Amino acid sequence: MLSLFALSALALTLPQEASDPSQVREIDAIDCRLSVPEYTGFALAVDGPEGIARARHWKEVASANPFMREYMLPADIVVAGAYRTRRIAFTADAILAILDVADPETIARGENIKNAMDPAPLLESLGPEGARRAEAEIKFRKFLGERVVKDETEKAGDGEAFGTHMTVTRSISNVTTHPGKTLYGCSYRMEMLDKDGKPL
Repeated sequence: MLSLFALSALALTLPQEASDPSQVREIDAIDCRLSVPEYTGFALAVDGPEGIARARHWKEVASANPFMREYMLPADIVVAGAYRTRRIAFTADAILAILDVADPETIARGENIKNAMDPAPLLESLGPEGARRAEAEIKFRKFLGERVVKDETEKAGDGEAFGTHMTVTRSISNVTTHPGKTLYGCSYRMEMLDKDGKPL
């Protein structure tokens, strides 16, 4: 998860939107229903002065993954239509539901998301015997896929030093630190643009 300083700096650069972080539901963030500014405010407030995690009785749990900050919720939430969980996590730019689904493809098919790490083309190139040997060596089949939900660009206006490019993206993945789990969530990204619309 981004440091409080980094998130605060990011928040200062974002367009201001009237939104009370305490009114934002974690399920809405996971379902990609927020704007980038709304999500940033919410993420800052989880462990910020607003104390969303404390107020909602979230219990922070130790994570085997240094890039994830995990919480146990007091009650189940339902995501992707039918999957229940009490575990969520925050990364640098995303909120994730940790699901007891061993094969991410199970959910990805319904979301029209393909695996960017699909080994099938490589295996096919090895021929039947080579593919068989390679399959036997694979201990973990990585899944990493996403689908852009919202893509917005605001160019620098008169008298403004920069513009912004913001994307909201559905993400589905798995990681070796969480065997047998699928990470289902949404990322909220923003990059600064110069006056010519190029990334800074």
